[in-house]
Amino acid sequence: MASSLEDRDSLFKFVVQDGNGVKGIVDLGLSKVPQPYIQPQEERIDKKNTSICAQAPIDLSKLDGPNHEQVAQQIARACETLGFFQVVNHGVPVELLESLKDAAHTFFRQPSEKRAVYREGVSPSPLVNFRTSFAPKKEKALEWKDYISMVYTNDAEALEQWPKECNEVALEYLRTSMKMVRKLLEVLFKNLGVTLDESELDAIIGFKTVNMNFYPTCPNPELTVGVGRHSDVGALTILLQDGIGGLYVRVEEDIPDVGKKGEWMEIPPVPGALVINVGDTLEILSNGRYKSAEHRVRTTSSKSRVSIPIFTMPKPTVKIGPLPQLVEKEGSRFRELLFQDYRNNFFSNAHDGKKSLDFARAI
Repeated sequence: MASSLEDRDSLFKFVVQDGNGVKGIVDLGLSKVPQPYIQPQEERIDKKNTSICAQAPIDLSKLDGPNHEQVAQQIARACETLGFFQVVNHGVPVELLESLKDAAHTFFRQPSEKRAVYREGVSPSPLVNFRTSFAPKKEKALEWKDYISMVYTNDAEALEQWPKECNEVALEYLRTSMKMVRKLLEVLFKNLGVTLDESELDAIIGFKTVNMNFYPTCPNPELTVGVGRHSDVGALTILLQDGIGGLYVRVEEDIPDVGKKGEWMEIPPVPGALVINVGDTLEILSNGRYKSAEHRVRTTSSKSRVSIPIFTMPKPTVKIGPLPQLVEKEGSRFRELLFQDYRNNFFSNAHDGKKSLDFARAI
């Protein structure tokens, strides 16, 4: 196999179709990145041209005290500007977060054939898929990432069908995080002057997936990306980083004391913190007030990296569009459309910054 790593068709079969993933080729022993993974110069991440985001994590426990309004404004401002922020005292036990990272490593340490059981088209469960890169058939250069994606329907099916190496801890992570998600959304909609009842809130976050991302060590990190430039499709994403780092967000407009337009900033790992970012759905619902964050991930040569996101999004049959209360005041920047149509468009294209939002823009 090593002799044919430079041949895209052979590599594609081994990595994608046979389910070996990037880890499969790394385990063969690599001295250089195979050609299909080498990114165009403009897509590579040059650390010398980035900065570190210095914003302190937001203490969510203060939402329940006398400083509620101050903290709520911090959250709203972060979503109106960078689209990314970190939180501590979020209600998800730190011990659980450590167990989650261990479980991710345990899953990806397995032999390739154990992971490949869940590859698309042969997985024993429609709720679980092992994938690599993002849209391998559409990408000019592949991304240096493998991941397992687990769709949530109910607790019983999660425990029965999600991989046993991580099902219990991933489910508990989802359960405890969703309390925080609801609290954050209530704050964000209140800031827009909108009150949503339980059923309206459920419609926005009725579909949930937990992913475990694995970025194997890379012999030439400067030539590749772990994930290319993109925004997320859903409402809010909750992300657990490990201590290695490599997550970068693009500053959309000048933000005083934070960063300049077009600058890429690293979101540094903070022990015990979770990263929150705005997705396209929330930008559409807020009529552009909240900014879905364009972000990407760098690879590393020193140690394999894991991250565990929860993606919250509407169910496929839900219509999304700017909230009527906002349209009355400021007109509509986006059209109303079925979330399924938006999602299908998003996943049928390679990563390309925030271009996915163009599909929903008002004509």
